[in-house]
Amino acid sequence: MARIRMIAKQQLADIPERTQSFWKLAGPGAVLVGLSIGAGEIVIWPRIVAEYGASMAWAAVLGIFLQLWVNLEVGRWTIATGETTFMGFSRLWLGFGPLFLILTVLASAAPGWARASGLSLKALLVGPAGFGSDTFWTIVTFSIAAIILFGPKVIYQSVERSVEALIAIVTVGLIAVVLAVGSLDVWSNLGKGILNVGYRDPDINIRTLFGAFVFAGAGGIYNLFYGFYLRDKNIGMGARIPKMTNPIRGVPESIPSVGFQFDETPKNRKRFAEWWDYVKKDQILFFWLLNTFTLILFMFGALAVLHPKGIVPAAGTLIWDEAVVLGEVWGDPGRVLFLIVGFATLFGTQLVILDGVSRTLADIIYTNIERARSRQVGWWYMIFCGGWMILGCIITFIMERIGVSDLGFIFNSAYIGGFAMAIYVPLLLYLNKRHLPTSARPGISATAMMILASLVYAGFAVSSILWEVTSRL
Repeated sequence: MARIRMIAKQQLADIPERTQSFWKLAGPGAVLVGLSIGAGEIVIWPRIVAEYGASMAWAAVLGIFLQLWVNLEVGRWTIATGETTFMGFSRLWLGFGPLFLILTVLASAAPGWARASGLSLKALLVGPAGFGSDTFWTIVTFSIAAIILFGPKVIYQSVERSVEALIAIVTVGLIAVVLAVGSLDVWSNLGKGILNVGYRDPDINIRTLFGAFVFAGAGGIYNLFYGFYLRDKNIGMGARIPKMTNPIRGVPESIPSVGFQFDETPKNRKRFAEWWDYVKKDQILFFWLLNTFTLILFMFGALAVLHPKGIVPAAGTLIWDEAVVLGEVWGDPGRVLFLIVGFATLFGTQLVILDGVSRTLADIIYTNIERARSRQVGWWYMIFCGGWMILGCIITFIMERIGVSDLGFIFNSAYIGGFAMAIYVPLLLYLNKRHLPTSARPGISATAMMILASLVYAGFAVSSILWEVTSRL
């Protein structure tokens, strides 16, 4: 059997100097937005608004705000050490590696977004009743993702550029949709829902609300992907870690299994502060503001188009249903526009999840199992990524035959991700408080917000467990 090794001590090194402007370094936060917009924004929250109105919109806005603080702490660890948070958690206890590996697999094994993006592409090209099964169109979208991931030499650059283009399509398209169907009454109702903090419609169960709260934003394990993208963008100590290269295009560089620690010199404190300023701007501008903006626009569209007609989309038809009604208002251009927005949104999420999950599994295996280090991280990434796509196609084929929808996959992923956050959010605060140099540790405001986030996720998790038990009695 492979021998699990003890985590080696971090090497001592200075933090690299920041020499480029914010905009030249922009990207990691945008990739996280690309993941976020296809989770809660176009699937879960528009469906909730279509059924219940805007009365619970507060949970979507609050969910993104709390995740902002979680992402900042993920970024804090990576820019100070060059390590991913998965490595950091393994420093606390070796059992956290297998635990997060299991949670990642459970939350992501079922290809909900691949199937949903396939269905949206089908609706755009041939209509929902046109040629091809769900499995066929899932294979098509996986094939496009494989070209993006394994075409260029550096995987991250391709992911970043693709996602940024998709976000631009989504944002421009949503603004056009809102201009076409918007009214002051709809904005007023949505605003009241955002301020209606704490309200839960009696007809929605806590399990569904918990999943929706988690997937307002990246959600679950997916927030932890941020560290990978900071490293590959050479942010902070991440500049000392070689980029993960495509093993198909050339010989991959050796990536160390441990990161770095810096001395508390004036120079290092100043450099850390400069990188920390970058992370704050990256998350506030891209993740918080852009994510909140697009989520509100998606909810607005459902509130203006679906809710007044009493249309609650069936599994797998939300994008088509909204596109059809929008077509009645704005003609064929409106229908086609929303189908393009729907595909761009879901495919962006599919791409980042495929990339991030493969990175996570490769990182956990590589850093926790000594024998796995006989191969480079890029090789493990390729194995997991290729295997994940093949498994996704097989699962889609089986689920299609027995009538299980992509929507069920996505809600289950959100639910499992919520329990993962109840575990890792307080763990992340403890890690940064105990294992970073004093000058890099969370301050009073960050600590307070992480404690609040921990209590919220733990409260939702406990309430969900109680609901699961009582609903079966």
